[in-house]
Amino acid sequence: MAISSSKCRSNCHVRSISLPSRSHPTTLRIVDLINKLQSSWDAASTLSSGSVCAGLSGLEEVYVCLDDLLNMRSTQQTLSCSQQEGFINELLDGSVQLLDVCDYTRQTLLPLKEQVRSLRSALRRRKGESGIETGVAEYANFRKRMKKDAKRLMAALRKMATKLEDYELENEDHHLSSVMRVVRDANLLGTSIFQSLLSFMATPVSRPNKQISRWSIVSKLVHTKGAISWDQEEKQVDLNELECVDRALTTMCKHISREGVDGEKLQVAQCKLEDLEIEIGRIEDALEGLYRFLIRTRASLLNIMSQ
Repeated sequence: MAISSSKCRSNCHVRSISLPSRSHPTTLRIVDLINKLQSSWDAASTLSSGSVCAGLSGLEEVYVCLDDLLNMRSTQQTLSCSQQEGFINELLDGSVQLLDVCDYTRQTLLPLKEQVRSLRSALRRRKGESGIETGVAEYANFRKRMKKDAKRLMAALRKMATKLEDYELENEDHHLSSVMRVVRDANLLGTSIFQSLLSFMATPVSRPNKQISRWSIVSKLVHTKGAISWDQEEKQVDLNELECVDRALTTMCKHISREGVDGEKLQVAQCKLEDLEIEIGRIEDALEGLYRFLIRTRASLLNIMSQ
């Protein structure tokens, strides 16, 4: 089943924010970036690698401006002299979680890409039914492990978002309350986008039925909608890249005979795997840039706490 963007984002929505026009220009710039990114994020119809990359790139832009704000002398003096140590500590804890999730996805996408390459190689060599069967099963089993880890991290991000939302941010010091609000909302948007990335990585993989044939077992490992034909499913719902691979592998496995693999179905599976490998690379690039600025934001918060 395709992951609906509305379903995914309904549980991690960041409200549009606004600040008085007398706020610092950098603060207003961050508010504008957050609102624009949230608007485009909500408008995306499908949770695909393209929408995920756009979200990660937009989030990096937010954190670039946030880093500028946190390194302003006025901001550092305001936060270091305030009574908001608990809030800053919560932001520090949250920054660790975002870094952990970002690092997890970076570290997981590499072996996923290797699995895709390995399966592409197995299909290209056509070393018989057993070789293809092994490659598909290994890929599907890796996907299931990835889904389990992703769901665990999504739960941690939801807890983090709840804590941040519960903080009272109103303060007589306008600059302090403005800074606290944009930092909080940048982190909330980060949890939202990372939850969506993890949802993309946790695309469902069905468990096999032990009573069916071995090729049907491989098919079930990657099968999500067996009752709907390829053309019918394509018309009914947009599929992300992982689901497109699942569907192509399922169809290919169903058309294997003693004479070998159906050439047309094999070619489709190879093309879908190639597309997935390209998109994984794009997500990796977007994560690399964002990861650097998440580290810088954490360093800036630590520097403020030490003053």
